[in-house]
Amino acid sequence: MRFLLIFTALLAACATNSIVAPVSVPAPVPAHGAPYLALGDSYTIGEGAAEADRWPVQLAQLAQQSGLALAPPDIIARTGWTTAELQDAIAAAHNSNTYGLVSLLIGVNNQYRGQSPAAYRTEFRQLLATAVRFAGGRPGRVVVLSVPDWGQSPYAQGRDRAQIGLEIDQFNAVAQDECRRAGIAFVDITPLTRAAADDRAQFTADGLHYTGPQLRLWAQRALPVVQGLLK
Repeated sequence: MRFLLIFTALLAACATNSIVAPVSVPAPVPAHGAPYLALGDSYTIGEGAAEADRWPVQLAQLAQQSGLALAPPDIIARTGWTTAELQDAIAAAHNSNTYGLVSLLIGVNNQYRGQSPAAYRTEFRQLLATAVRFAGGRPGRVVVLSVPDWGQSPYAQGRDRAQIGLEIDQFNAVAQDECRRAGIAFVDITPLTRAAADDRAQFTADGLHYTGPQLRLWAQRALPVVQGLLK
């Protein structure tokens, strides 16, 4: 079966309080390996990076190299999406497939637009339920990655980096708590993004998103968790 990702190049942060760029829609699942669905925003599609550098794509490759049969991912993600917009997009996709693994990384645009952690909690909880449904009702087949700290990116120069980091921590605390309540694995990749602060080579041309080497670190950190979920 074909692996198809369709995306439209819209780009970068706009003055209307969103971070806007490409879009991916679900693709037919290849016949080999457990089917995998990745849900999220720009960090899931790896805006500005090559398709092969997207962290879900790298995760599937690393899993295969380790002897774990995981198919290349279907992706539902677009830069600029909040939790509510991702949920709306999932509904519009009419995707009724069941997956062996579902990943979720969402929340940066909730923080960027000044939305409250309380509202994020409600919408994130709904997304977790949706992810579990995609995983055939199995919370143990869902993995969540924490929100990167974009305040440590070159794009954030001149902004209150400390405040951004504090708010990112608040959103991540909500996500981790909701994952704990739902019995879903949570992988903290935020420290990796903070460690990249002084390395311009880890950021794409827009100064906001990440290149393949940083995205590979996320995949490597998620790999042992995924191995445990799929064993």
